[in-house]
Amino acid sequence: MTTQIGQRRKAEKHHRQKAHRPQDYLGCIIDCGDLPLKPDEVSTLFCNIEDIYEFNSELLEDLERCCDVAAIAECFVERSEAFDIYTLYCMNYPNSVAVLRDCMKNESLVGFFRERQTTLSHSLPLETYLLKPVQRILKYHLLLQELAKQFDKSSPGYEIVEEAVISMTAVAWYINDMKRKQEHAIRLQEIESLLLNWPGSDLSGFGELVLEGSFRVQRVRKERAFFLFDKMLLITKKRGDNFIYSTHIFCCNLLLVETLKDPLAFRVSDQTIPKQEHTVQAKNQEEKRLWLHYLKRLIVENQPTSIPHKVRGLS
Repeated sequence: MTTQIGQRRKAEKHHRQKAHRPQDYLGCIIDCGDLPLKPDEVSTLFCNIEDIYEFNSELLEDLERCCDVAAIAECFVERSEAFDIYTLYCMNYPNSVAVLRDCMKNESLVGFFRERQTTLSHSLPLETYLLKPVQRILKYHLLLQELAKQFDKSSPGYEIVEEAVISMTAVAWYINDMKRKQEHAIRLQEIESLLLNWPGSDLSGFGELVLEGSFRVQRVRKERAFFLFDKMLLITKKRGDNFIYSTHIFCCNLLLVETLKDPLAFRVSDQTIPKQEHTVQAKNQEEKRLWLHYLKRLIVENQPTSIPHKVRGLS
């Protein structure tokens, strides 16, 4: 009898969860055919949120059946590959926010979202809830790390807890890496649209954008904007919103002098054009260390000759 009551309570809980899923907004948008929203805007706004909801409902049910930490960890290990479902949502999130902000310029849509928020007794607007899946997937490994700290390493089941931490850390790392690459790709497009007098081909052909910054350069009155790619250092002049091409140095030809009289300065030059030197002054030691680290790494990685792996590790 007790088992039946417990099962019924779980079923009722699951029913309540379904009643309050993202369709509190999405379902109403679909039902309200007169809203000024195109199907592709709705798709971009919510992306695969329904798939994520279903996935999390099943995960929650399994977690509620767990009787110990090892069982909780196993739930995450078993689903480690399935968490890829979050990747699409996280990559789309900036587009989702852009669509929602456009929606908030329309009075009828503003009224609709406010009515939904009031009806649902939500203290926060939709934009906050759209961010929740992004926040959640990046916290699972932290929660599991806390569980691992409280778990006796000599106890049975510790290995599965450790595996869960590793698996979910890898998921978080992958999504963060994908987000970073997406942001850099978007920035690369912006730079290309603002770059004038560039004589080369598409900047994407020089690899990923690694760093960018503005620096004072010796014997130059105004600051120069530097863009470091996997294969090239691009140096430009800033004019309004535009970047005027000044010069570039391929990383395979890049020479670096990191120690000068000025502790914040370093020098870059092109070994094929010895007289073309650029003495750069960083704003602080942290900025200098950051640029030196990546400049040295890319110089090594772009060397045409084969360099032993141990030497690469020193860069």
